[in-house]
Amino acid sequence: MSKEQAENTDDIAGEETTDAPDEPDNFPRDYVEGLRAENAKYRTRAQHTDELAQRLHTELVKATGRLADPSDLAYSEDHLTDSDALNTAIDELLTAKPHLKKPTAPSGDVGQGNRGTAEVPVSLLGILRNIV
Repeated sequence: MSKEQAENTDDIAGEETTDAPDEPDNFPRDYVEGLRAENAKYRTRAQHTDELAQRLHTELVKATGRLADPSDLAYSEDHLTDSDALNTAIDELLTAKPHLKKPTAPSGDVGQGNRGTAEVPVSLLGILRNIV
């Protein structure tokens, strides 16, 4: 140890350290309760905002009409502001999992085609004509 370091060590050892205060800092109970209530309000507001953002995301995906279940696409904050990012994410999801695609509605008359001959309803007049 050099002479200079030894002198510094002696100076430090001779001083009283006041790093640890005798009493901890205390705040009035009302002030602390006010801070806790304010923080709880902000946490509740942030949670409500997150829920609304999730609902908006689901509705944006539903509006595209490309997925059978809009909740299949994972939430991303980028999708809320950038429609290109949303469409790209849907394209990637449908490429990876084509079974998630919304089925197309049948077109035309569902009952079209050969239906056979219709049965003639029973007619009392027809029965009497066949007898005579």
